[in-house]
Amino acid sequence: MFNFNARIVVKVGTSTLAYSNGKTNLRHMEELVRVLADLHNSGVQVALVSSGAIGVGIGKLGLAVRPGDTPGRQAASAVGQCELMFIYDKMFGEYGHTVGQLLITKNDVDDAERRDNLVNAFEKLFAYGAIPIINENDSVAVDEIVYGDNDNLSAQVARLIGADMLIILTDRDGLYDADPALHPAAKRIPVVEEITEDIVRLAGGAGSQLGTGGMTTKIQAARLAGEAGICTAVINGSRPRDIYHVLEGQDVGTIFKAVKK
Repeated sequence: MFNFNARIVVKVGTSTLAYSNGKTNLRHMEELVRVLADLHNSGVQVALVSSGAIGVGIGKLGLAVRPGDTPGRQAASAVGQCELMFIYDKMFGEYGHTVGQLLITKNDVDDAERRDNLVNAFEKLFAYGAIPIINENDSVAVDEIVYGDNDNLSAQVARLIGADMLIILTDRDGLYDADPALHPAAKRIPVVEEITEDIVRLAGGAGSQLGTGGMTTKIQAARLAGEAGICTAVINGSRPRDIYHVLEGQDVGTIFKAVKK
């Protein structure tokens, strides 16, 4: 049984938060918020790393495709981030919880002083009983200061706040021994004891049309978290209640074990 006086980071991707047309998937968001609010009630400190700003912004702006230029993506992010936080604030508020937004870039983690300030902000939000919601600052970031995906960002957040576990929600049931889209007989790998080159090769390519990640970035995130002694679970985001099952030790998704010290 998981320690319900713990601290976890949950990362949710664009494929969970938005339909393929960019419109917000309210059912998934409502289920996710309810689970996280309930965990918060139980004593778990939760930080949510949420993708989706650009994807939701694309839908909000009525764009047919994801912008190919940086200013276009920045504009979509600026619009989408407002929409996302409005929805999160409203939904968490219905359960009596307060959220706080943190938009960060790679520089905020790499620079020692800014990293300390960021950690202090996290700790104060937890002390106040708020739920931090984190995203990369896509509306101002350029190539030199971005992570490029929120999977690796979520691992960095997990390390910063000393999380007990990182849970990544995606559009698959976990890591498979072959691409399930091409091989119907492919089997889910329940536990990865060590991230080897063979495991990396199983990851395949990029993610959804609206998102930037894929299983490769999730394995990178699991490795980054694992090096800090944090295990990572990759589960299907269409079933947010599976977060409970992961914390209870049930066979859900793929668990990447932490590196043994």
